[in-house]
Amino acid sequence: MRINHNPLAVVRNLGILAHVDAGKTTVTERILFATGTTHKRGEVHDGTTVTDFDPQERDRGITIFAAAVSCAWDGHRINLIDTPGHVDFADEVERALRVLDGAVAVFDAVAGVEPQSESVWRQADRHGVPRIAFVNKMDRAGADLDTAVASIRDRLHPAPLVVQLPIGSEDTFTGVVDLVRMRALRWADGDAVEEAPVPDDLRDEALARRRALEEAVAELHPGALEEFCDTGTLTERTLSSALRDLTRDGDGVVVLCGSAYRNRGVEPLLDAVVAYLPSPLDVPPVRGTSSGDDQERPADPAAPPAALAFKVHATPTGRLTYLRIYSGTIEKGDTLWDASARRTERIGRILRVQADRHAPLDRAVAGDIVAVIGLKSARAGSTLCAPDAPLVLEPPGVPEPVVSVAVESRGAGDTDRLASGLARLTEEDPSLVVRTDPETGQTVLSGMGELHLEVAVEKLRRELGLEVNVGRPRVSYRETVARGVSGLVYRHVKQDGGAGQFAHVVLDVEPYEEGGFAFRSAVVGGRVPQEYVRAVEAGCRDALAEGPLGGHPVTGVRVTLTDGSTHVKDSSDTAFRTAGRLGLREALRACAMVLLEPVVEVTVTVPEDAVGGVLGDLAARRGRVTGSVTRAGTAVVTATVPLAELFGYATRLRSRTQGRGTFTARPTGYAPAPVATPVR
Repeated sequence: MRINHNPLAVVRNLGILAHVDAGKTTVTERILFATGTTHKRGEVHDGTTVTDFDPQERDRGITIFAAAVSCAWDGHRINLIDTPGHVDFADEVERALRVLDGAVAVFDAVAGVEPQSESVWRQADRHGVPRIAFVNKMDRAGADLDTAVASIRDRLHPAPLVVQLPIGSEDTFTGVVDLVRMRALRWADGDAVEEAPVPDDLRDEALARRRALEEAVAELHPGALEEFCDTGTLTERTLSSALRDLTRDGDGVVVLCGSAYRNRGVEPLLDAVVAYLPSPLDVPPVRGTSSGDDQERPADPAAPPAALAFKVHATPTGRLTYLRIYSGTIEKGDTLWDASARRTERIGRILRVQADRHAPLDRAVAGDIVAVIGLKSARAGSTLCAPDAPLVLEPPGVPEPVVSVAVESRGAGDTDRLASGLARLTEEDPSLVVRTDPETGQTVLSGMGELHLEVAVEKLRRELGLEVNVGRPRVSYRETVARGVSGLVYRHVKQDGGAGQFAHVVLDVEPYEEGGFAFRSAVVGGRVPQEYVRAVEAGCRDALAEGPLGGHPVTGVRVTLTDGSTHVKDSSDTAFRTAGRLGLREALRACAMVLLEPVVEVTVTVPEDAVGGVLGDLAARRGRVTGSVTRAGTAVVTATVPLAELFGYATRLRSRTQGRGTFTARPTGYAPAPVATPVR
């Protein structure tokens, strides 16, 4: 019988989420330092961080790739993933959130909730990941905890439960008052935390905030409400227990504060992670399918193994596959079943991950996040399970790319190396797509943004030594139906010797406001058997790959099969699938179609005296300003802008503002493009 050396109750699988430059990598580095995992504080600006180990991350000063590390605090094992903050790498965040049990959302104490903060928060909502909030950079000029909390409440709509009161403000910020245990924590020298009684000048405010915290918790937690009504207060034990329940159920968000750069507030943050965020035992059993039936697998080391691959990374020493183990135990040398590729895989080595450094393990159990070497077919989203207990877990969703560039090797003999390099890129990053343009024969690389593609191409150059020519970025358009058609008749008849093909369908096509594709059958009397109806739907989906305006994917369309007929000998699934594909193509040519272009919400931060020029530039880029606020001589302008108009905007903004302007962007969907917009 295998022995569990790491009880699940003391495991925390944790992600760090934030907007770019909110300080999440610095928070991660301070956690590693506080837990004794590292003996020197890594700095983003010096390029000495543990988790931003890729040369491009250190050159650019941003997190690009989700990095996993493991550390210990107060008898607990914390598996931590530092995620990117830039919108172009949102797929890295999505894959990380799929395997996490909890998260720390980091906010800037001056800026509060920023655009990408909101995006990653919504991603965590979709995955049901419990969070605590850490308001960082309390030592900055203009830092204000209450204002940051108000923005969290107003823009993200949780119930924020503030458990700390800052001691000092801006450059005099030296510590916090712990409102749960009513004690003061100071970091006078920036390193060691000193516990002391609540300062006299803060006692009244601390008591008032403790009372407000108790009232907020009592409103949300039935057990706390009962005690509050009976005694008029909450004990420390009841308050802590209620905060834990509210966090794990998603009914409240505990809010802490500090300055990671100055190493202030990290230890209480770790205590909160241990106290409030769930262990693998506290989350529902993972659900999957086996032979078409839904199944649950408990987080039990003795159960059959089931693990989800969420990241693949090629290194000089081997191909690393990152796994979240949901049930069972895996050992070095075990044979597992890749339920996605439908083949067996052998575990060569198991590694405890420390970013780009690794420690070997003999085994890993349910609740662990580890890397393994030896898997050949597994991709991000693959399920690894016991051969005699197959299970398929839901893979992370992959977003559709919005920007493309043509790439070609400069050297005549490097074509095969380029193809191999692109295949490796798409294996590591599923949000990258490679295809061949049927008209030009060019190799086209598509991704989530200009920066995303820049990083991918630079990786080809650095790691493979390839000289690559890159074309001008192009956005990925869509087509949709503005006005549909009814009763389109299509007959597919083919007779060339032997068994023929016959399929007759009648289609109605109309706009579908919910987006995507919807199909339904209104055929009566069995004129088209059900198995052929499914074939017609599959054929219609095939037709959506290329629209009539410019060969772009079609979205926002609903198709109804209203009638049809069959032939006793020549009808088949293949015939009806062909009829569905060709019939819908003909119907789309008869519809009034509209070209859609991707649009993004841009948040531009500039000096107040540069606002006029920035607004004019946004208007010239077909931007629509949706908001503007000014604080401390800095203006923040929000606008909706077509993605195609943003290429090169960073350089333009810097030149307009003498290098003082910055901007962020996040996708908001698609909108009708001007008639004159080129479609290829």
